Amino acid sequence: MLLGCIGDDFTGSSDLANTLTREGMRTVQYTGVPAGSADPSVQAGVIALKSRTAPVGQAVEQSLAALAWLREQGCRQFLFKVCSTFDSTPEGNIGPVAEALAEALGAERVVVCPAFPGTGRSVYQGHLFVDDALLNESGMQDHPLTPMKDADLRRWLARQTRGSVGHVAAIDVLAGSAAIGAALQREQDAGHRLIIVDALRDEDLRAIGAACADVRLLTGGSGIALGLPANLLGDAPATNVARRWHGESGRCVVLCGSCSNATRGQLEAHRRDHPAFAIDPVRVLNGEQTPGELVSRLLGADGIPVAYSSGDPDEVRRIQREHGREATAAALDGFFAETARRLVEGGVRRLITAGGETSGAVVEGLALHTLEIGPEIAPGVPALRGGPELVLALKSGNFGGEDFFATAAARLDRHA
Repeated sequence: MLLGCIGDDFTGSSDLANTLTREGMRTVQYTGVPAGSADPSVQAGVIALKSRTAPVGQAVEQSLAALAWLREQGCRQFLFKVCSTFDSTPEGNIGPVAEALAEALGAERVVVCPAFPGTGRSVYQGHLFVDDALLNESGMQDHPLTPMKDADLRRWLARQTRGSVGHVAAIDVLAGSAAIGAALQREQDAGHRLIIVDALRDEDLRAIGAACADVRLLTGGSGIALGLPANLLGDAPATNVARRWHGESGRCVVLCGSCSNATRGQLEAHRRDHPAFAIDPVRVLNGEQTPGELVSRLLGADGIPVAYSSGDPDEVRRIQREHGREATAAALDGFFAETARRLVEGGVRRLITAGGETSGAVVEGLALHTLEIGPEIAPGVPALRGGPELVLALKSGNFGGEDFFATAAARLDRHA
């Protein structure tokens, strides 16, 4: 294995695996730390964790365990994959995990760049933009778990870490890989270990990758991986996963737990032509709404039915205040996991999920230990094979166009 990756959620991990696969690396996504060794043919391993909103100490512990396994596989370089909107709180978990990984590896500088131009995420003068809006004006300031109140990544990361945070500005990035390398050395010499790097275009990310051939650890979105395979593969043959991929026939169901603006728009569009069933968190907490009841309705519906708990962010926060954030999250995770298990037992062969926490609950509930990466459905969202008769799409809340659910269902179909 050449490249070892640690993802802080499941949708982000599949996003990264999608990028690496498109760049020609034989990539496998693992659910948690594997028990045994990797297949020798795997060039990039992505360990998906549910650590984004875990307590800081737990997130660090899980990430270090993942790092230890990846080092055992012989990886030359490591990437800590976080959300392209840098989802975190003032306490973590991005900064503490990145620092812990750097110390374990003896990495003196860590490139930090969440930019993903294909989905409108760019970093300029150390500030993260979503399309033309600063991060804290993009809707992410209302996220119920990780409200992003500051677009200045240097300032936000400094609140999470012990050391100071450096910055490589766009003027150096636009000058190419040699200038980026010199700027990284300048920031390291100034005493900065974690270094935010600007990026506006895919070309910038490739130049950053070229400058990071000897950088032991990188942290960022999937875009930062664009330039890494060229350094690592050398003359090794590139893979072509699209030629081997095939979908599955049979029932398709959507499970939606994201309350992002993008997902709520996708849900509204899908409901015009397909059955939709609401999941009421309060009724779930009280035991009044059960997975068995919901599965019966989903399996009896026509089209591509969707079950959703994608409420207004203010309503989500109200429920969390009244019932407790952790209790609410645990109840919904368990509900989605059991629903997914019963759906697959009932013959569903194509399963689409929206939201990082929901996707993690579903994958863990189905006990899917490895996911084979298929072709891209939308930027950042690949088709995935979870077993001999099961294919999935795990969508981050903010990704995909308005018709994503129907598009994904068609792409996952065996006859696509």
